[in-house]
Amino acid sequence: MPTRSRPALDKISAGLAFLLGLAAILLALASQVFGGLVPCELCLEQRLAYYIGLPVLFLVLVTWNRLPLPAWYVGMAAATGIFLWGTYMGAYHAGVEWGFWPGPTACTGVGETMDFSALNNLTPVVGCDVVQFRLLGISLAGYNALVSLVVVALLVFSIWAQATRSKRG
Repeated sequence: MPTRSRPALDKISAGLAFLLGLAAILLALASQVFGGLVPCELCLEQRLAYYIGLPVLFLVLVTWNRLPLPAWYVGMAAATGIFLWGTYMGAYHAGVEWGFWPGPTACTGVGETMDFSALNNLTPVVGCDVVQFRLLGISLAGYNALVSLVVVALLVFSIWAQATRSKRG
């Protein structure tokens, strides 16, 4: 009876992490473009994890079998660290929205005084403590923290699966 090869769980989980991250940033952009939601300063900063982490993860995925193992670990650790930072930013922003701690003064403070005629030239500004949309009681910042945490978990599992497979030979 022929033996069935096991699927490479490390690559599958890394691929799922990439797809989940890609879906999250595309949904965030769609909510802005098509849904009319205006991102605040922290919303835009949270997106940096996707703008930086997804290309890093994509490079690791497309060079998966050609990368030396130490370079693979560095790439995966970098992507994991970037999304861990994204998890922190999402949780921080959700905490600002719930009033657990203050947000950046540029985002929640009174700001500078200006001439009223200059208001015509401004684009809409939304405070970081203002929730524009909630689903099941969770804001988009909260969902970003959860999604980023799942991406981190998938990447950590991928690293663990690769390390386990490497030890077995």
